[in-house]
Amino acid sequence: MADQLYLSLWFPNFRLQALPDALVCVLRQFIAVSREGGAHPELARVAAASAYPIDWAESPIYQRLYVNDERSEDSEASLPENAVAEATEQLHDDTAYEFEMRWRLWVPEPSPAGLDTAWRLEPVRVRIVGFGPNFDLGSYEQNGHVRVDFGLDTPWTFEGSEEEALDEDTTKRVQQNVEKLLAFTLSVEKHCGISSRLLWTESGEPLAEKLIARLQRLN
Repeated sequence: MADQLYLSLWFPNFRLQALPDALVCVLRQFIAVSREGGAHPELARVAAASAYPIDWAESPIYQRLYVNDERSEDSEASLPENAVAEATEQLHDDTAYEFEMRWRLWVPEPSPAGLDTAWRLEPVRVRIVGFGPNFDLGSYEQNGHVRVDFGLDTPWTFEGSEEEALDEDTTKRVQQNVEKLLAFTLSVEKHCGISSRLLWTESGEPLAEKLIARLQRLN
């Protein structure tokens, strides 16, 4: 069953003033991984930015959608350092700052029973959120100073039907998705000075065990 996938990141001796730099670093690592293989230029830009006060039930106090194609009049505005600087210009300790990005993953298409699963490479939305220490009653302790929301875990843990053996193409596509996820996680660990990280699912099922089981089944 599909589950929400997250990566939580904690930084040593963290202060609110360090949040913009931490967000820019994570966004840059995401872009570096998403652009491997000559991906589209728009994947190097922030798609949207928002700031939420108090908790997620509140309406955003800041929101901007970026146009990242030939219609754009200001292509520099959606670069990570510029988008983060604008969104966090009024930096508050009870606010969460969310940045929407895209990367290209292999996604399964529905297929009739008995036929191999078809896969297509398409942009998938990812949200990268920085938490002020007093947002949602200090939820950063559980969520991380920065949290990456990947959406549903299907591209990495695809099961198919119980009767369906995983075909060669499915094996290859899932492996490529897992490699991209791990490359991003390791890049953040290497470059962003984090003290700890946790890759987890909303249901609480241990994701490391799930991915290991998936890779063992693929191999």
